[in-house]
Amino acid sequence: MTSQPEVPGASAVYLFREEVTDDQNHDWSKYARIKVLTEKGKEYANVELRQYQVADQGGYNITEIQGRTIHPDGTIIPFTGKPFENLIEKAQGYKEMAKVFTLPDVEVGSIIEYRYKLRYDDYYFIPPDWYIQSELFTRKAHYLWNPTDKEITTKDEGGEQTTTGIAWTPMLPVGAAVKQTNAVTGRRHIELNVQNIPPTPSEDYMPPLQSLSYRVLFYYTSYKTSDEYWKNAGKGWSKARNKFIGPGSKVKEAVKELIAPSDTDEQKLHKLYAEVMKLDNSMYNRSRSAAEDKAHGLDAPKSTDDIWLRKRGTDDQIAELFVALVRAAGMKADIIAVTNRDRAYFVPSYLSFSQLNDYLAVVSVGGKDLFFDPGQRYCPYGQLAWKHTGVQGVRQTDSGVTFTETPFMSYKDSRSLRIANLAMDEHGEVTGTVAISWIGSPALRWRQSSLSGDATSLNNELKTSLEHMLPGGMDVKVTGIEHLDEYEKPLIVNYDVKGAIGSPTGKRLLVPSDIFLANVKPTFPHEKRDVPIAFDFSQAVQDAVRIKLPSNLSVESLPADETIPLQQFAVYVMKTEHTANTFTVRRELDLSNTFYTPKEYPDLRAFYNKLESKDQEPAVLKVGAPTQPAGN
Repeated sequence: MTSQPEVPGASAVYLFREEVTDDQNHDWSKYARIKVLTEKGKEYANVELRQYQVADQGGYNITEIQGRTIHPDGTIIPFTGKPFENLIEKAQGYKEMAKVFTLPDVEVGSIIEYRYKLRYDDYYFIPPDWYIQSELFTRKAHYLWNPTDKEITTKDEGGEQTTTGIAWTPMLPVGAAVKQTNAVTGRRHIELNVQNIPPTPSEDYMPPLQSLSYRVLFYYTSYKTSDEYWKNAGKGWSKARNKFIGPGSKVKEAVKELIAPSDTDEQKLHKLYAEVMKLDNSMYNRSRSAAEDKAHGLDAPKSTDDIWLRKRGTDDQIAELFVALVRAAGMKADIIAVTNRDRAYFVPSYLSFSQLNDYLAVVSVGGKDLFFDPGQRYCPYGQLAWKHTGVQGVRQTDSGVTFTETPFMSYKDSRSLRIANLAMDEHGEVTGTVAISWIGSPALRWRQSSLSGDATSLNNELKTSLEHMLPGGMDVKVTGIEHLDEYEKPLIVNYDVKGAIGSPTGKRLLVPSDIFLANVKPTFPHEKRDVPIAFDFSQAVQDAVRIKLPSNLSVESLPADETIPLQQFAVYVMKTEHTANTFTVRRELDLSNTFYTPKEYPDLRAFYNKLESKDQEPAVLKVGAPTQPAGN
């Protein structure tokens, strides 16, 4: 075997994969058999197996690692080394490690095999998740779960349940099905066999891979229907949230100090939102350990009163505090639990609150729902982080919960404005300034990124970001950052730049018309596409580039003005102008729709091909005395 016809050029392929979950032994057994087809495929000889430990919740330990390499002539070389451990991530009460090893003497044409077990604590019964697709084509795979016959006590938002019931949410290719049988011993066996599974799609601008891939998600439940689960579990979740939210006496006292009786509802909301934005959000700052909290006399928070008094909390706790403050101000406010769009999509048939990642707030004012994202540090008032827009989840109601969907943000809410004022010398080198301002989602990304480092690291990231846009070799220096902490204002970064931007051709100099696009590659290079297209957020990107010319250079030609629409979804506009010693290029791309089906891909690709071709049209300068202004 030298190739796999379904995936021409594949570097490797799974000949066989197997996962067996055995509740009686409290372990998962995993096996992989991989054929190496190219030099790149030899990378699969480097195996990383992850394990983690969560305080008070146990974890997984990897044991019984075995492996070998089989050469095309039948020679077998066993793995005799010892895996080494690598720390992946460590946080309060959580540690993720990896056991790493390399299979020996792998060459093109080799088959590599390895197997191992994931063991977990004896008092746990953990239903598996079967992820059928991977980055490699899979010829055959077998999945088996031997669940316990004991009653399982589970805790979720609906309270504590004791059950032997098992359910699953399958997302499988046509013809594949999960089968449940009873053995002679009376134990259940749940099994799946699949073959010829294509690799997970890998394209730019895709929806979350987790929502596209074939998989089966298992869970214990005593509920018979989806409606029954969400009605009962949702009621329990909403009740628990209301108990934590209150509002309590401390929150009520705070609201009396923060707002005035004469304030409108809108003014009240602005003041209360500004207060929660000042709090220490542990999602972005180092969390104190339990020992540190205890040393300060602090137990786990029991209500939003505790969050208010401590002036710190998790992102979800801060969202709950905002709802408490708003309720104390006399307005109706509720929590929405959503699935983040950067990870997955909400699946109502998957009966688990675990798929809901974050809390948002919704406030009813004058019969209109206003959405807020107080758990996202620096998120502007009345906006949502992009991963929380256009997503589904559950919303509190007077009787429990209801399914809901958050709004998308307008492209007008997220803008990037890039302005370059440059002076060119007689050799084609420019010096000058660049100012970039962001509002909405682009600003939020940079502001939240700044929380994970210091001023030096932020400057380096901003400098590198602009260097990747400009012609190669230009010197870039960050000279100032404005409104970094003022989330209601545009984030502005000022630069000094210097370097050659033109390409001489005889008595002419070719200059990028928009220097911010000098290194842009085609957005959609492939003619066909089978998966949807998903941009993170709607936005408007505006460029203005003005270059002052020396006396020995003048404009011979500039790109013609042009407007390129994509139905009602997007529009591109380029305009140019020049005088005897300057030229200016203005470009704008407004993208209002973020999701496109494969059927819409040809039109979307044609739109981007046209605008990117336009972007690459140069300004042509000629050497000689300046001429009087002419048409474009």
